[in-house]
Formats: sequence, C-alpha cells, structure tokens
Amino acid sequence: MTTDETETDTETETARERAYTNSELMVVAAARELESDDSVLVGIGKPNLACNVAKRTHAPELRMVYESGTIGSNPKTPPLSIGDPGLAAGALSIEPMRNGFNYYLQAGRLDVGFLGGAQIDRYGNINSTVIGDYDDPIVRLPGSGGACEIACHVDRTMIITPHTERRFPEEVDFITSPGYVDGREGREELGLDGGPEAVITDLGVYRFNDDGELYVDSLHPSATRDEIQSKTGWEIEFADDLQQTAEPTDEELRLIREELDPEELYTDQAE
Repeated sequence: MTTDETETDTETETARERAYTNSELMVVAAARELESDDSVLVGIGKPNLACNVAKRTHAPELRMVYESGTIGSNPKTPPLSIGDPGLAAGALSIEPMRNGFNYYLQAGRLDVGFLGGAQIDRYGNINSTVIGDYDDPIVRLPGSGGACEIACHVDRTMIITPHTERRFPEEVDFITSPGYVDGREGREELGLDGGPEAVITDLGVYRFNDDGELYVDSLHPSATRDEIQSKTGWEIEFADDLQQTAEPTDEELRLIREELDPEELYTDQAE
C-alpha cells in the first residue's frame, strides 16, 4: 500500500468517526457566516448548499439572488446551473441577467457574494484566468464571468475552495477578482469598498487582518497547523486565540443529506 493510499484510508476512517465529511463541514462553516438580513449572490454547488442550510436554520430571512436574475429564490432541490427552472419557482422576482448586475450588484444592493478560483493569494486576490504568463499561459482558465464584479461590489466576499499548495501561492499569476490587492490600502486606492471576509477550505476558516493579509482563524477537527502550512505558499499566520471549527449539528447534516443534496451532487457523504 502506498503512502497516499494509507493517508486516504486514515482520512476516511477519521470521517467515519466524525460522522461527517470535509465537504459537509465546509458547507456548514460557510452557512454560519451568513445572517438573516443578508442578501446573497449565490453560486451553484457548495455556496448554494450553504445558503440553503442558513435559510433553513438560523437565517430564515436570507435573500438569495442568482446570476441568472432570480431574486429571492427558494429552491426545493439543488439547482444544476444558474439557469435551472427550479430557481424561478417561488422566487420574488425574475429579472434579465443585465438587471441583476446593474440594479442589484453594481448598485450596491447585495451584501454577500460567494467565489472560488484556481488560485487565492495572501491578500485574497483570486485567479480564474490563466496559470503562468498571460500571453503564453501553461493553462488558460474560463475567466471572470461575473466574479470580478462580485468581488468589487458586494460588501463581503466569501471564498470556498479546497486547500492545496497550487491553489494558495503567495501571489496569483493573474488577478481576475481583486481581494485586498497588495494590502487594504491597495483596495482603497482602486475605489473599492468591502472586500473578502472569509476563506473556507477543507482544513479551516481563514480571515484577514488589519493589513488585509490572510490568517487562520479556526482549524477543522481533522486538520493541523503543519498541514495548512505545508499547503500554503507563504508563512501564514495563525490567530493567537486559534479555535477549532464547530462540528455540524445533526439537523445541519440532515438538511444536507435528506433535503438539499440527497444525490450527493456537491457533497460526498462517504468522503
């Protein structure tokens, strides 16, 4: 048996002992970042699950907005895309995508946006454009879509991503969606309010200090400091009062497994 196989077996055993997976913990940790009076621009996948867990537990007045233009959505089943008809059923309003961006996002009417990316650096800048040099890239990625506008115009950006070394370089190869650029003053110089508030990975929850630099606020129960540092491209700081991420409750797990993602489209319950 190889070292990788041994580590995978150990992680699986640990997950069984905890009775939840890292994917489920990421969803729950993201859900707990949301408040009942928030309006959220929701993505598909884990962000959608997080918003729906929050709305069904501690944030019943949460308003979910999808890029396709559905305002106040309340999907009964997990959408497969932002154009899923299930997002329109029961929505407060259905707008053209242009209106969603112009009248809601760019007008500053949305509190929270969820993002992910191929690279996230120490200042929360996100790259989803190229790996390598822009003119001669190693890999050309899908690009911004609406991510740059989301990062620029919501009050709080939440980033959900697995924590791997290649995803967390000290500096991204290309800034698709600005975080704090090269520090909080860098964002202010661009005339941008708000900024990234939290990064949620399969290892922990991270926040930003007064200089706009990422630090570890809480460790997931299965993670260690050494593991996080080994997968980070710079000397990352840990909070003086470093916490352990609270585990999912039985009700949160029930919602994910029985109502929101029973087919395990976005979470692997045997992970």
